[in-house]
Amino acid sequence: MKQVGIEAINAYCGETYIDVPTLFAARGLDDSRIGNLMMARKSVALHCEDAVSFAVNAAKPLVDALSQEERDSIELLIVGTESGVDFGKSLATYVHDHLGLPRNCRLFETKQACYSGTAALQMAAAVVAASPFEGAKALVVSSDVARPVPHTYVEPSQGAGAVAMLVSGNPVVAAFDHGANGFHSFEVMDTCRPDPEREAGDTDLSLLTYIDCLKGSFTDYASKVEGADFVDSFDLLAMHTPFPGMVKGAHRAALRKLKRGITPQAIEADFTTRLGAAIQYPREVGNIYAGTVFLALASTIDNAVIDRERRVGVFSYGSGCASEFYSAVVTPGSQRAVRAMGIQEALDARYALSVEEYDELLTATAELKFGARDFTFDLDRFPRITKARFDGGRRLVLAGVRDYHREYVWLGGEQR
Repeated sequence: MKQVGIEAINAYCGETYIDVPTLFAARGLDDSRIGNLMMARKSVALHCEDAVSFAVNAAKPLVDALSQEERDSIELLIVGTESGVDFGKSLATYVHDHLGLPRNCRLFETKQACYSGTAALQMAAAVVAASPFEGAKALVVSSDVARPVPHTYVEPSQGAGAVAMLVSGNPVVAAFDHGANGFHSFEVMDTCRPDPEREAGDTDLSLLTYIDCLKGSFTDYASKVEGADFVDSFDLLAMHTPFPGMVKGAHRAALRKLKRGITPQAIEADFTTRLGAAIQYPREVGNIYAGTVFLALASTIDNAVIDRERRVGVFSYGSGCASEFYSAVVTPGSQRAVRAMGIQEALDARYALSVEEYDELLTATAELKFGARDFTFDLDRFPRITKARFDGGRRLVLAGVRDYHREYVWLGGEQR
């Protein structure tokens, strides 16, 4: 079995953000709860951005860095999302088109709440491992845009973003431990999207289910990997991060269950050592659903001390529910590759929204209804943002809908 893993990774988390303490104050929320969230900012999608544009903007730097021969070796494209734009037509078709990928390529969309990205990644890894062709690659993109629920404690954590990963037999970023995968899944109604404009659920039930799945999936992992220990086997951890405070609570609960007699001080130290790096990106972005676990993985590789080979334990959770615990090996070369993408620099360069601008964006975004036959965006509606940030056609955006077909433009370029 050939070694398979992530060759390259990139995240696109939008062009704007809102400060979480500012949002708390504007909504009249109890600011004593900010500490439980452990969040500083959250990314906000522009009115002319959707899961397709986010996916393309995340993946384009990876595709552009390939030679034509390497691009032609991409035999599979999967987009994991819970922000689909059609009940039948996969948004992967749009992503495939705007990335200029070859036509001899499988493509489809996966859905299982926040687990859909991991489902896509594991399927891609299996396809690459089984391919008889030297140099075969797969492109996996997790892309979601939240529908914020204003005036609730959920709103400050609902972000927008996409993470793209090139999967191949040249795992520069992360080499998967073949066969080291634990699963834990069952039916539960913790969160859902009953229609395209609403998100609903029971946050307490979701937290309890997340904790149950972390313990259950690792227990299954340990049954397949001889000698696996939740603390001793992994130098670092990267976990699905709806908000960093949830990860901290789940980590504490798991250690109490899996490491009997561990002290609170040891739990706190372990969180700082093994998960401190993983929450740096998520605390600046918020929950990006299918891509959140990969944002945490990229954050780990960028921010941790990686002076030798390190094993990372990765936990993915999707409401409803499905979960998986798996592991990968990263190296100093992994860190160089992630840092070269400039993800942190892009987060630092986002435009800071006022509360008034944020609310206006929410209003503008809601004007395009799911299933609309025709719609035209006013791309100049927020000139202070778009003129400054999209000069020279830097990003793909949604221009409108014509007879149900979504039309995208590279701002400053030609419409396709």
